[in-house]
Amino acid sequence: MQLYLSSVAVAALLAPSVHALLRFSCSQLVVERLDPLVNPGVTGSPHVHQVIGGNAFNASMDYPRMDIPSEATCTTCTFAEDFSNYWTAVLYFRARNGTYKRVQQMGNAGFESSNGGMTVYYTPSYTGGKVTAFKPGFRMIVGNPTYRTQAEASKFRQLTYTCLETITTRTGETMDMPKKPCKAGIMANIRFPTCWDGKNLDSADHSSHVAYPASGTFESGGACPSTHPVKIPQLFYEVIWDTRPFNNPNDWPTDGSQPFVWSYGDPTGYGNHGDYMFGWKGNALQTAMDSNCNINCPQLKSQSIAQGNQCSKQVTVNENIDGWLTELPGGMPVTGAGGKVLY
Repeated sequence: MQLYLSSVAVAALLAPSVHALLRFSCSQLVVERLDPLVNPGVTGSPHVHQVIGGNAFNASMDYPRMDIPSEATCTTCTFAEDFSNYWTAVLYFRARNGTYKRVQQMGNAGFESSNGGMTVYYTPSYTGGKVTAFKPGFRMIVGNPTYRTQAEASKFRQLTYTCLETITTRTGETMDMPKKPCKAGIMANIRFPTCWDGKNLDSADHSSHVAYPASGTFESGGACPSTHPVKIPQLFYEVIWDTRPFNNPNDWPTDGSQPFVWSYGDPTGYGNHGDYMFGWKGNALQTAMDSNCNINCPQLKSQSIAQGNQCSKQVTVNENIDGWLTELPGGMPVTGAGGKVLY
């Protein structure tokens, strides 16, 4: 008899040690230079993003002019009422001759049939207690693409990388890019702040309206600061980059440095960041948080990964992002500390 683990069993093994959380797959929606949060209305943002979620994603998504769940007709996520958009930068391999090749994403453990994309978590609490789900029009960013040092990146908590020995590796997180070939790929881990000011759906820098606990951590049940008293779910992305085709040491730089560069020109990894626009339908997310759903959530409508794979969005920025490129898309230079151009 062949023994195997169901996707639910795998999810349970990989999930944090909490009593309740959502963990689900969202396949790729589109890969292009759009960023309606930082560069609204601009077709051709400075760097390439990979986007998941509802197909209402476009260059202009200001609220209340646009109500995301009303305008989306499909989602790449397995929870069918989630039309939110989640996005990150894209990873590239830089060859010895100075050309770049986009690194593809791959499905996570339990979600292997996903067309790239990422795994999304919503965790209400590690210690119990009610949290307030995000509201229509809510959006936020964590991380800063201009950062190139650990001192800068330390402003944000839990933006890390895991060098995967196997698809289930969940130890050895680092703040910078792994320095050695990773047998099963590189996983970028992006965890957002968990306290909200309770008033603003956004802020000028897209992050000041949220904060980390004033003392302790989210995991230890630390209290929110008085300026941001409302506890919100911890939003967490796992993005697995299939670096396996680039693991030959003979293809890596001769000086022994690692060869991967983010689409915003970061070879260090300290500029790791993620963007989020809330788009759950009705009270679905609040219902899930109140119900203490654990991986599966019968209170929510769901769809298969195969159905999610069928949802897509037409590319609006027509350019080559997948061939061997002489420069990063948009002409983005690769920079080091202080913005120094490296190449």
